[in-house]
Amino acid sequence: MAERFLFLLGSSRANGNTEALARSAAAGLAPDVEQTWLRLAELPLAPFRDLRHEGSGVYPEPVGNERELLDATLAATDLVIASPLYWYSVSTSVKLYLDYWSAWMRVPGVDFRERMRGKTMWAVTAHTADDVVDVDPLLGTLRLSAGYLGMSWGGELLGYGSRPGEVDSGEAQRLFAARAPLLAMD
Repeated sequence: MAERFLFLLGSSRANGNTEALARSAAAGLAPDVEQTWLRLAELPLAPFRDLRHEGSGVYPEPVGNERELLDATLAATDLVIASPLYWYSVSTSVKLYLDYWSAWMRVPGVDFRERMRGKTMWAVTAHTADDVVDVDPLLGTLRLSAGYLGMSWGGELLGYGSRPGEVDSGEAQRLFAARAPLLAMD
């Protein structure tokens, strides 16, 4: 199976430190690895509405930006969530994207949970935390989300930097070097 990496950029600012880290890491991928880059700010989603306990609990067929994100997610072998650390967690756009996973599991015929099993999730984040442990909630959100769907955890790339251009991306290309997943989540 051909490798297809989906890079989901969750920053509210284009070309920031997190994106720079992700692009630097992607430069380490082999030329035959397909890369899709989506900026979540350019694919806005409506506020998530939990319909699980309303009526049939079935969600409607996705359309528009939601359909584009669902299709890209399902087509990928690897998901790279590139989110700056915002208040100890993922950005609002990444959180909203993850909320939609709940809906996609309940759209007839999508088989989201089954189709996500075996994919690999990666995390890239820039932060200004004084202690790297402050990044744990962000990583925990992503690891637990991956594990819930039977995905593997590939690893993470953390970079310190506040102002644009401050992050050191020198080690970034090593992120995908040993592509065997580090931890299978069952």
